[in-house]
Amino acid sequence: MTIRFADGAGYEPYMGTWSRLVGDTFLDWLAPAPGLRWLDVGCGNGAFTEMIVDRTAPAAVDGVDPAEGQLAFARTRPAARLARFHQGDAMSLPFPDAAFDAAVMPLVIFFVPDPAVGVAEMARVVRPGGVVAAYGWDMPGGGFPYQSLQDEMRALGVPVSQPPSRDASRLDVMQSLWTGADLRDVETRAITVTRTYETFDDYWTIILRGPSVAPKLAGMPPDELAFLKARMRARLSSDAEGRITCKARANAVKGCVKRPY
Repeated sequence: MTIRFADGAGYEPYMGTWSRLVGDTFLDWLAPAPGLRWLDVGCGNGAFTEMIVDRTAPAAVDGVDPAEGQLAFARTRPAARLARFHQGDAMSLPFPDAAFDAAVMPLVIFFVPDPAVGVAEMARVVRPGGVVAAYGWDMPGGGFPYQSLQDEMRALGVPVSQPPSRDASRLDVMQSLWTGADLRDVETRAITVTRTYETFDDYWTIILRGPSVAPKLAGMPPDELAFLKARMRARLSSDAEGRITCKARANAVKGCVKRPY
């Protein structure tokens, strides 16, 4: 079952907000200098691209993604005043060697059919001494923001789509991928974040538009969908004001392209 993100507007509340929560800590960890040329691989609807523009004072930013629907939304963001968005494949980046100072891959590595090729491509397009970095949900460790929803769907016999390279977001696998691409000074870390929804109904409305689950939910019989909703309401405890707080964990990695001396 292939996961496709074509709806940039639907992706924004479902995953864009989560991406930025992790992205704040991730950028603090990278501590980039201003004036860099950035590449955002798998930029999607531009959620993280906009953070690069807003937080790093870049000289230039390019984003690449296979989904034109996502890119169309990205081009409506304020970041488009500087960022350029291209349709393309992470395993065959449409850029020359050493074209960038930094390449990042936010929430994408587990979607790349051959992650080693994707990392090698990022290393190819970054200059010697430049940084190659990524973060992805700790899928095998249960860090995905909607893990509890997936658990309940499976309990009802509803198939749940999984990314093709699910284990690529493990810290040890990330370390191996980066060292395997001959990147130097490789470091990894985990990033835990929380997100608060004002009410359960706010959470459920976002779920119903979630690109990776919406088709499955739409295909459920109404009584089963109502049962799933009740199960999730019971599972996600709320505070005195009715707010729901969810937790997620991502793994991150960074390394430098080897210098020729």
